[in-house]
Amino acid sequence: MSIEIESADVIRLIQQFLKENKLTGTLRALQARRRHSIEETSIALNTVDSVEEFANDIKQGRWDVVLRTVAQLMLPPSKLYDLYEQIVLELIELRELGAARSLLRETDVMHSLQDKHADRYLRLERLLSRIMFDPREAYQGETKEKRRKAIAQALSNEVVSVPPSRLLSLLGQSLKWQQEQGIIQPGMAFDLFRNSVPVVEAEVDAIPDQQYNKIRFPKKQQANCCLFSPDGQYLVTGSADGIIEVWNYLSGKLRRDLKYQAEDNLMLMEDAVLCLCFNKQSDQLASGSQGGHIIVGIACMHACMHTASVLMLHYPFTAHHQAVTCVDFSPDGAQILSASQEGLLRIHGLKSGKMLKELRGHTCSVNRAVFVANGAKIISGDNDGAIKIWNAKTAICLLTIDLRESKSAVAATIGNSSISAIAVLPDDESVIISNKSTCVSQLSLMGKVTRRFTIEAREERLAIDCLLSPQGTLLYVLCEDGQLCCFNTATGECMRTLKVTEAEPIGMAHHPQANILAVFADNGEISLWKS
Repeated sequence: MSIEIESADVIRLIQQFLKENKLTGTLRALQARRRHSIEETSIALNTVDSVEEFANDIKQGRWDVVLRTVAQLMLPPSKLYDLYEQIVLELIELRELGAARSLLRETDVMHSLQDKHADRYLRLERLLSRIMFDPREAYQGETKEKRRKAIAQALSNEVVSVPPSRLLSLLGQSLKWQQEQGIIQPGMAFDLFRNSVPVVEAEVDAIPDQQYNKIRFPKKQQANCCLFSPDGQYLVTGSADGIIEVWNYLSGKLRRDLKYQAEDNLMLMEDAVLCLCFNKQSDQLASGSQGGHIIVGIACMHACMHTASVLMLHYPFTAHHQAVTCVDFSPDGAQILSASQEGLLRIHGLKSGKMLKELRGHTCSVNRAVFVANGAKIISGDNDGAIKIWNAKTAICLLTIDLRESKSAVAATIGNSSISAIAVLPDDESVIISNKSTCVSQLSLMGKVTRRFTIEAREERLAIDCLLSPQGTLLYVLCEDGQLCCFNTATGECMRTLKVTEAEPIGMAHHPQANILAVFADNGEISLWKS
């Protein structure tokens, strides 16, 4: 259930903060601006530490204290006239004529009284000029104490007493709730103004060998794909039931700061989600489904373009007649590359969702495809082990490395199985190919194998996925037995092997700046590892 917050209350919180922190100049400027605003004259702070003490100060005639308090309030002119008139009269009675004259002639309240109630003002001037003071005439038949009591009652109705530091208290309560929901972690840096965790600075590459948390899906559900956003703020999963969810990768809980997830209005595709990809700015997410559809969400599902649904997704367009196995944004974010089980690659315009180019040449399901060489080329791999390098502009195939041909020297060094992963090195001119064999290879865009990473084990251990550390100095190879092999990319040496899951692994994702690894498996768990 949502709670509406009045804008006037926000203004009052700001005014209280300014008052308590003695930022009187800013407070006066804010109040002066509001006094001159026709539409906003009704918003005032009008708080005192204690209404009872304020009323008692008036009843006891402690006018110096009362005037300091009233100076920070916005009170009706009629009640201010009564207050100032009473103070002037009492000063005249005490023969403090200089103070009475200053208050009468040099204050804004009394100038206003002179303009609007001239006879009342002139009466005070006459009393001030007289040698003798007659209380019955001055107080018009009432006692001084009775007039004070009436003024105290009238002004008490205009003020309230509130707990101190309300703004800071509310912010503290908000942060505490976010910690309880797992949105932020205790002791973790948090940008209060942007309502986000600051982007993590790139760490020195290190092997994530400590499991610190797990994400558990409901029974009979699992993540088919998983990735971190390039800015490191989001961990996103796509599951077999078509649900796309955003997680806090530190707590392992759903991101409840995303409004649609907090309200359980999940981002949903009609079929199983098979692939996900962010653009470089992390403000657009593309997802591909078993039914051949692609959906693009804007600003990590906060807002999207072309539909008015609750989740505000835009153009779920049909990209292929069979399952979409891979999606990738072009470097400029204007186009989306997709691969499918029908053996086709297609490039789509982001704004229109229309197909711009079709790349034909594979004879079976294309498992992986990515833009390389700053978007000038595309490299793809299929289920039969064939690798193709394309000109992204002309859609012409520049080179084919057919792993089904045993005569090919290149093919012999890589293997002859289905391509399971393509990882692009930081130079954007080389890739690392995993093809469900015991050997993972580094390949230049000219088709030359420049390095081999061999998985050594007593029993045959086949690679199913591979990816690089943020700086590209480490290569992580996930094997079908749940082992993770960690290689030095410069030497090809296997530095360490560790067990990351007891179930059958599906794939993994690496944080773009931190040494954090997410491994997802068919038991419905995502294990989270850190160095």
